[in-house]
Amino acid sequence: MSNGAVFSDIAGRYDRLNAVLSLGRDQAWRRTAIDRLPDGRILDLGAGTGAANEVFGDRDVVALDPSSEMLALDDAPHRLVAVGEALPFTDRSFDAVFSAYVFRNLDSVDATLHEIHRVLRPGGMAGVIDLGRPRGSFAASVHRAGTSVVLPLAGMTIGAREEYAYLHRSLDKHPPPEELLASSPLRLVDTWRLGPMGFVWGALLAKA
Repeated sequence: MSNGAVFSDIAGRYDRLNAVLSLGRDQAWRRTAIDRLPDGRILDLGAGTGAANEVFGDRDVVALDPSSEMLALDDAPHRLVAVGEALPFTDRSFDAVFSAYVFRNLDSVDATLHEIHRVLRPGGMAGVIDLGRPRGSFAASVHRAGTSVVLPLAGMTIGAREEYAYLHRSLDKHPPPEELLASSPLRLVDTWRLGPMGFVWGALLAKA
């Protein structure tokens, strides 16, 4: 999860630009997963500045992120600087795990999924929201051409051209969620698509 620190230098501007790029839908997209997670203690994996806190309701939130700069802006009651591949918690510590716009930045999705499985209680669930390419080769090609221009230009408005050029490249890092999560120790319950052309995906996973 070391790449998650790539936006540390723009921590104070990160959420504002993401809201603009998502046409104000970033919180609604988070909610599609959070609303399906059980109540109780929840791990916000890759919490960043705590953008999801207002959606968590009265859950007991533990925020984890590799970037101390981002985490310093998070108002969650419990915060830890750490990576998803080595979670600093005992087994069966959480009722739910939530992660938004993080999986593209992981060093190892497989290791992180095994760690999520370990810290979830039996019957616990994980919700993931992330970005990728739309389904279909033509749609993916059109989307790729668009983000190669739009994302670096958007990043320039907050002095972060390279960070958002990285975001463009990261959209090709993984296969669709149905493939990416197929070998997870957690059961894949559902996947869905959001946003223009379906470039945002969501997934719900459960521990037996």
